Amino acid sequence: MTFSDPWPRTGHDVRQHYYAQYDRDIQSGKYEPLTYPWGGIGAFVVVLYLLVPHRNRPWLRKARYLAFAWDLVVTIYTIRNVRAKDVATTLGIGLISAWSVIWIGAILICNDCQTDFQRIERTEGMFGSNSTDKKESQSGTSNSHVKSRKQSNARAQDGTANGHVEPHEHLGPGQRHGEFAWQPYPLTPFIERLDWVMDVFLNFRGAGWTWRTSATPPPPKWVQEQLHRNSPHPPRHSFRIHSSQPKVFPTRRKLLIENMKTLIAGYLILDALKALTNHDPYFWGLVDREPPEYFPAIITENPVLLRICRLMVCQFAIKWALEAIFSLAPLFFSGVLGPSILGARAEPWMYPATWGSYTFVLDMGLAGWWSAWWHQTFRFAFEQPSRKLIKVTGMNPKSPISKLLQLIIAFGLSGFLHACGSYTCHGQTRPIMGPMRFFLLQSLAIFTEALLKQSIRKSGMQRHIPRWIKRSFTFFYVYFWFYHTSGLLCDDFAKGGVWLFEPIPISIFRGLGFGVEGDGWWCWGGIGLGWHRGDRWWKSGIAL
Repeated sequence: MTFSDPWPRTGHDVRQHYYAQYDRDIQSGKYEPLTYPWGGIGAFVVVLYLLVPHRNRPWLRKARYLAFAWDLVVTIYTIRNVRAKDVATTLGIGLISAWSVIWIGAILICNDCQTDFQRIERTEGMFGSNSTDKKESQSGTSNSHVKSRKQSNARAQDGTANGHVEPHEHLGPGQRHGEFAWQPYPLTPFIERLDWVMDVFLNFRGAGWTWRTSATPPPPKWVQEQLHRNSPHPPRHSFRIHSSQPKVFPTRRKLLIENMKTLIAGYLILDALKALTNHDPYFWGLVDREPPEYFPAIITENPVLLRICRLMVCQFAIKWALEAIFSLAPLFFSGVLGPSILGARAEPWMYPATWGSYTFVLDMGLAGWWSAWWHQTFRFAFEQPSRKLIKVTGMNPKSPISKLLQLIIAFGLSGFLHACGSYTCHGQTRPIMGPMRFFLLQSLAIFTEALLKQSIRKSGMQRHIPRWIKRSFTFFYVYFWFYHTSGLLCDDFAKGGVWLFEPIPISIFRGLGFGVEGDGWWCWGGIGLGWHRGDRWWKSGIAL
């Protein structure tokens, strides 16, 4: 699609154009709408598979490759044939579909989560403790209390059930109590197994799991002591703490207050940014059109400064959209549902901060940007394919070629994720030459940066340079690099219509008159849920 003056006058015109295009494509059969429950059929089948124990069933254990293949086929079909009307939702079709393949590959192909993973859970009222154990644990003697706990944990570690489950155990995780221990895949009761499977399926950062990444801080010391005390055969796991890990909130109250502050700040910042971008044709997808004449002349008359300002807005929009979204999980799971329903999953240390300190960018450069400051939500899944490949081939994981391989695969998967989102956008995008190229270039830049820093350290030159000079130089080259590369991603988002999304329902700034024609207080009009009747029963459902 091409645009020419005077149309479109605002981003609302472009959005309506995409809506009309979507309606035509659905009516003609070019695409199908995103409908539920069928939109989640790929992940649903994988969850059903994981609910069937396969520890002692080799043939069923091998069937995890079929479960992955099923999700892959569904994903390919979805990305090729399914679209949504809203600009953010149609981007999400590609992102979420691609992520399902990456994540399921990490937990089913690179690992066998049923046998390889364990999580932190309370020792009583869980994984099949019998009446005898409970009576012993309540007898008042410390020896019998420890004995019952060890017996219960030993049975859990062996993966066996004892044939009797306390009557209250079907009530769910909120009824668990006692100290913490490592819990492998539970066989009984079913509600325990369902809770375990859904936790491993949705907990991308690994907080409270043996596969917690090094970027996620470990649980508090007192929890670690309980794990050591209550797990007869503890899994191999590291509780190493390092400075680049984000902070952990000490109490549930502190967790909720800090995330509520983040949500409010994110809401206001996104509102202000949206009011600003509604004035600039770049964010409507017209990346070559000049900004409005009423923008400051110092910006409009300087192409470099104009480019910098637009890229900065993109960076803040992406960061604060993610900040606001990530704050919802602790507020909902630890705040709304809470310990009475979720038990250990509502503990504050299960929700460490998402972002690290920006000082790591100043001290570590591009490596610090991507590995310490930027959110690490997808890190585990991005790392697993290279880890598996290096292990299978017998490569030295610390060799330069292994490090390069790890970077290329990790950033390649991130590029694949964003390229799929680009592909499902409404506008004319370039998924390979845009998002994919952007992320692959990051891997090469970080590898080159590491080699140069190694040479500088060997020369000893850095010892004679003041810290503020090193940080200033690092800041300059990091943003010099992003100035020349981030347009590959941001321009593609603009052309695809991503910046037309409405992040908030009610706008303060636009309601007060700081928007454009068509803006107002209410921002989520025109898009809603509806029933779609397809030509097959499995293509009918609630459509977005």
